[in-house]
Amino acid sequence: MDLTASHYPEPCEVFRFRPGIVRDVDSRRTVPRTDLLLADPRLVAAERRLGRALVKAAVGRAQQRAREGQIEPGQVADAAVAELPARAASLTAVINATGVLVHTNLGRAPLSGAAVEAIAAAAGNCDVEFDLASGARARRGAGALDALARAVPAAEAVAVVNNNAAALVLAATALTGPDAAEIVVSRGELIEIGDRFRLPDLLACTGATLREVGTTNRTTAADYADATGPRTAFILKVHPSNFRIEGFTSAVGVPELAELGEAHGLPVVFDIGSGLLAPHPLLPGEPDAATALQDGAALVTASGDKLLGGPQAGLLLGRAGLVRRLTRHPLARALRVDKLTLAALEATLTGPASPVAKALAADPAFLSDRAERAVVLLRDAGIDARVAATRAAVGGGGAPGVTLPSAAVSLPESLAAPLRGGDAVRRGELPAVVGRLEAGRLLLDLRSVPPELDELLVAAIRAAAQG
Repeated sequence: MDLTASHYPEPCEVFRFRPGIVRDVDSRRTVPRTDLLLADPRLVAAERRLGRALVKAAVGRAQQRAREGQIEPGQVADAAVAELPARAASLTAVINATGVLVHTNLGRAPLSGAAVEAIAAAAGNCDVEFDLASGARARRGAGALDALARAVPAAEAVAVVNNNAAALVLAATALTGPDAAEIVVSRGELIEIGDRFRLPDLLACTGATLREVGTTNRTTAADYADATGPRTAFILKVHPSNFRIEGFTSAVGVPELAELGEAHGLPVVFDIGSGLLAPHPLLPGEPDAATALQDGAALVTASGDKLLGGPQAGLLLGRAGLVRRLTRHPLARALRVDKLTLAALEATLTGPASPVAKALAADPAFLSDRAERAVVLLRDAGIDARVAATRAAVGGGGAPGVTLPSAAVSLPESLAAPLRGGDAVRRGELPAVVGRLEAGRLLLDLRSVPPELDELLVAAIRAAAQG
């Protein structure tokens, strides 16, 4: 038999693609199996922290990168570990250095240490609706409600729902009906706040009819009187948020409205908004719950996560019969708060001063000293840092137009982005830092930064500069 080369196809025709195919097969076979990767001690620890599904998905993505030749098979475990988040939830801890004490986009009021501990205690099973002494069912959130009642003695009764908008919706729903469906309100108080939230739309969705009185800048007691009638359910007063009207203006106070309401048998509901429970010396123009009730308001609604410094909640304070009517309405069940909110609210009311309260009361000289100490440390690290005098704001719709003297650490603008999301932030080793940009500099205002975070703030700045 002739075995010359002429009896065979050209080698290139037979083996042209085989070398590549063999390499691809070998590459896939050398990618570590999923079960072996999940046994890596780092991924075992991550699974306990993050859950199996999230860790397994990261492993799968790393394996695919190895199959595509982006990484070596021996790097799969490292790649999976590198992409895992620091925690199961995507929310990132932030140091609020904007100078806005109650920053809505950053979660409004930071909770006190006592409130955080209370949340941790309530996170498992707890006696939220149970009497441990008798072994019987008890009033839900009794501790928080009692603490709120003690904080505002002028209130005959109190209740808590999930935010201030919910408090207004509950009031409008429970107090209006077929025979009394109108709410009398000044045109100058039909406000819009953040994220296109408009008060008229909120009230209208309950089925109530708004009787608008007065003008944008001037409303008188006669305007309210002319609008009240047999179909009026209540008179509503709203504290304007985020703006002030100055000049040729007039508004009707709670005492006059209460007198009018009493003459017509109508309750006055006052939405004070920012959650100030008692007068504050630095905020003389900000309405508070105690004064509003003493002046004759039948019901006051407020936020829990603004000037009060607690968790998101809607506070209802007022006459016992009125509050009882609201809490017995079927809608109240849909708007009730959970055990974590009740725990944090009670701790805020009974515990030490909240971070918001401390920030309001901060001594400007102390703020300057803190800024000086931080700047010295940063300059020693070769960072262009300076002390800047600034003005802080209350935020959260509270005290519009009021500013507070403060001090800031001034840095190059280029540090803003790495402070918000550098490598150390993504790994969960350091919190993000958010400041404000002015005149080409990044200002980290210390009135909104608790003093105990100064060391962490300096560490974050150093990490951002090194990155």
